[in-house]
Amino acid sequence: MPAVVLVLACCLGAVQVVGVQVRLTDAAASAARALARGDSTGRAAGLVHSAVVGASLSSDRRGEFVCARATAQGLPGIFVGLTLEAHSCALAGGL
Repeated sequence: MPAVVLVLACCLGAVQVVGVQVRLTDAAASAARALARGDSTGRAAGLVHSAVVGASLSSDRRGEFVCARATAQGLPGIFVGLTLEAHSCALAGGL
């Protein structure tokens, strides 16, 4: 019985990590679009932070594109040392 509980706990933890990764990916895409529209870095960082508490944002320009990288560290539970990242780019000046 303890082995079943352990396997179930690991599976639920993995589902939690995948959920955070999906939210982080969506937040990076939203932040890249916001920066490409000309929104402030603070507003874009707010989009990332509201999606995943404690996440940070970095951005850069690559030619005509604005790229955003969202990073989340220190997930709760057994994944404390895990770092997740998501990256997205958007055409500058686009809608």
